[in-house]
Amino acid sequence: MATVPPASQPETASPPLQEKEIHNVDRPPRHTSNAYSPYSVFTLNEKRFMVFILTIASLFSPISSTIYYPALGSLASELHVSNSLINLTVTSFMIFQGLAPAFTGAFSDAEGRRPAYLICFVVYIVANIGLALQSNYAALLILRCVQSSGSSGTIALGNAVVADIVTASERGTWMGWALCGGVLGPAIGPVIGGLLSQYLGWRFIFWFLAIFSGVYLIPIILFFPESCRAVVDNGAQRPPKWNSCLLDPRIKKRVALDNRVIGPPIPPHPLRFPNPIKTLAILFEKEAGLILVSSGLLFAGFYGLWAGLPSQLEENYGFNPTQIGLGFLASGIGGLVSALTTGKLIDYNFRRHAHKLGLEPLHARRLRSLSTFPIEAARIEVALPFLFLGAASMLAFGWVMHFKVHISGVLVLLFFVGFSTTAAFTTMATLMVDLFPEKPATATAANNLTRCWLGAGATAIAVPMIEAVGMGWTLTFVAGLWLLLVPPLLAVIRWGPGMRRKKEEKLARNRGREEAGAAEGQIGVGREKSPEK
Repeated sequence: MATVPPASQPETASPPLQEKEIHNVDRPPRHTSNAYSPYSVFTLNEKRFMVFILTIASLFSPISSTIYYPALGSLASELHVSNSLINLTVTSFMIFQGLAPAFTGAFSDAEGRRPAYLICFVVYIVANIGLALQSNYAALLILRCVQSSGSSGTIALGNAVVADIVTASERGTWMGWALCGGVLGPAIGPVIGGLLSQYLGWRFIFWFLAIFSGVYLIPIILFFPESCRAVVDNGAQRPPKWNSCLLDPRIKKRVALDNRVIGPPIPPHPLRFPNPIKTLAILFEKEAGLILVSSGLLFAGFYGLWAGLPSQLEENYGFNPTQIGLGFLASGIGGLVSALTTGKLIDYNFRRHAHKLGLEPLHARRLRSLSTFPIEAARIEVALPFLFLGAASMLAFGWVMHFKVHISGVLVLLFFVGFSTTAAFTTMATLMVDLFPEKPATATAANNLTRCWLGAGATAIAVPMIEAVGMGWTLTFVAGLWLLLVPPLLAVIRWGPGMRRKKEEKLARNRGREEAGAAEGQIGVGREKSPEK
């Protein structure tokens, strides 16, 4: 059993270091805490609690997608529609699963994680109640889209909270834990859905989700503290009373004992409507675009396998719905093991590159700005071996299914497909957060959008392709496609730092022009207000 991820306690303010020692170390973004305050004032136990909350929260979107699968036949029969129309509700769920976080992520990066979580869960609970009560296809289709919109933001929010409270040197381990819910959810969903549908009826699937999420919302309201750095900086500046939780007085009391951890006040700003264009803009940045397309195609192949798996298990091995649901557990367990172990490899490779740059372990842990750090190499070097393992496992799985080898071989290969795919995706998801530290939820939303939309396409074409050419050749195509992702990822290692440096220089120039314009405007206002001689 994996242990809880290690993390350093919030550092106390340290004496100034020599400039040579602190080059690129512990330098916060503009308008944040002073140069020697801790990255986060949250204690280790508070971080563990927050990550536990967001890990379970991230279950709801993937579990809502797959818990529904065993009931598709019952729904088609009761609502008097075809299987293709019922399958359309699966595709629409995935489309909104990719689209909705573009709004949620932008909103949370500006206004905070807590209000975004509360909005997501309220929408989700209402949608589930509606789904449990509805009795016609149009309502089912619309409410599934609403359900997806409410639940899908939780993964982006989870990754954003990790970026808020943990530096890049430890981010891999904590991101692994945060992604556990998203990895395990698709695997346990069919099992739960099959049992509920078989013994209590399909409506109780949605009652279960409504009750589960309603109960889970209580600890978020009461105990989950705001962490968004645009709202509370490193946590030392607590949010308005309406956005507070029961832990805030404790945090305020601790911060008051050492005012060196407090940065300059964050100026108030009017409520801003989320702009999804910011999420879409990330797709068109050269470096981010290559990473997003690579991770999206990686998961698209995985979704394609899952789409064809139920019919193949039924046809080749005579599995019933409950057995099919249990078959999904093999890849889910592989993904869970991967999420709990890959993070340590990611952090180890970060420390290895820091050592090559001459950074001491303490300075590596405090590294905030990645301007001169080869973060692309540190992350992608971990992803590539898992990408090769995933392609080999996918290829072998396709032909094992084709030749109807004993089910034990099928389950072992499913484990390795889940393990390797999750490891590669976790690494690239961590890199996306590293590249956009000031808007991690927006970056994760872009990742989610490409993953879900490409996954929706793969789900739509997987079964027809398997019927046309067989499972062996279909997954051979997927394995080949995954190998074609290697050159773009190597290109990111080679040219990514230069792309990132040019982007940062452009942002710095724009920021300088904005500040110069603001200063000139203040001088002009001062002249207007000065009395005439």
